[in-house]
Amino acid sequence: MTTDLSILKLIMDASLVVKIVMALLIIASLLSWTLIIVKSSTISSTQSSVTKFEERFWSGVSLNSLYEDLSQKVNRHGLERIFYDGFHEYKRALNVDPNSRLSVTDSVQRSMRVASSKEVDDLEQNLAFLATVGSTSPYVGLFGTVWGIMNSFISLGQMQQATLGVVAPGIAEALIATAIGLFAAIPAVIAYNRFSDKIDRLVVSYDNFREEFTALLERHASTQRKPA
Repeated sequence: MTTDLSILKLIMDASLVVKIVMALLIIASLLSWTLIIVKSSTISSTQSSVTKFEERFWSGVSLNSLYEDLSQKVNRHGLERIFYDGFHEYKRALNVDPNSRLSVTDSVQRSMRVASSKEVDDLEQNLAFLATVGSTSPYVGLFGTVWGIMNSFISLGQMQQATLGVVAPGIAEALIATAIGLFAAIPAVIAYNRFSDKIDRLVVSYDNFREEFTALLERHASTQRKPA
């Protein structure tokens, strides 16, 4: 008599605890893949937006014209948001005290830092879930494997005569839990590291733009100062 060792059959015949472990890992894998797809699209869109905005910003377009165009947009992301918030604060501060260049640039810097922090926070949202799946899934799968093998040996001890054919299905179904755990963990770890690297690069772009834009506004403010 042959024993059915197909993966589906082994999963269906697994103990309740192992089935629960497998179900949790499959759900975690599906959620992580959904997050990977959404996050990949979001970060790619942000990178494209940053590139396009930098090209337009350094093309010589008027700052006021760029500000007016962005004021018409409902949703501003990335450098668009940082520029808009910074220039909005610049115009407000300049109207309040046009002779104080230092206070103007300080308030602009604070405004852009806040905008930059919000943008980075949006990009990093839910990344902790990928890190959690990547770090815990192998151990959850290993728990299911240990539990399944333990049950197999308990059953083995109750038999008068044990053969490999009797033990193999129980051990095989237990090892599937580890395989599912690795299947959930590996893509999550790869995606987390990749997204973290891309976000770090965007942070550098944001920081560089803030410094360059602040220097530009300092020169612009000096031309707007009223004589004492």
